[in-house]
Amino acid sequence: MAARPAPEPDDGDDRPDHYDVRTHAVSGQVIVGRHNTVSQTTVGGPTPEPVTDGELAALRAEFSRLRDLVPGNEPNAERARELLDELEESATSAEPDLSTMEYVLRWFRRSLPALAGAVSSLVLHPVTGRLVEAAGDTLADDFRRRFGGE
Repeated sequence: MAARPAPEPDDGDDRPDHYDVRTHAVSGQVIVGRHNTVSQTTVGGPTPEPVTDGELAALRAEFSRLRDLVPGNEPNAERARELLDELEESATSAEPDLSTMEYVLRWFRRSLPALAGAVSSLVLHPVTGRLVEAAGDTLADDFRRRFGGE
């Protein structure tokens, strides 16, 4: 049994098609006629390059270097190192946790401001940004909203 195309719907009007279309200040598509089908495909921006193992190792080394910068005589030294561990885990996971990143940065700004700039540089590190972008447009938009950017 062969498939046949579906017949055009009958709108009861047998007059020939004639359209007199006048537009003013149109900034998009105009569709004229009967029985039109309109489709649109949108493609997101360029896909970010995947983070290499070497780049991820370099980012982790930066976290380690920052942990070593926490002064040993600092009363909050242990907490600072724990938060850096949380930040590293959050930034390098398959879906980075922006709330944790925001919380850790805020804690350093309040409790250990001498290292807040270094923590901020890890949050805004290009590799961190690419990891966030790889997790999806919604997360990347939220990242830019929370931490600045375009």
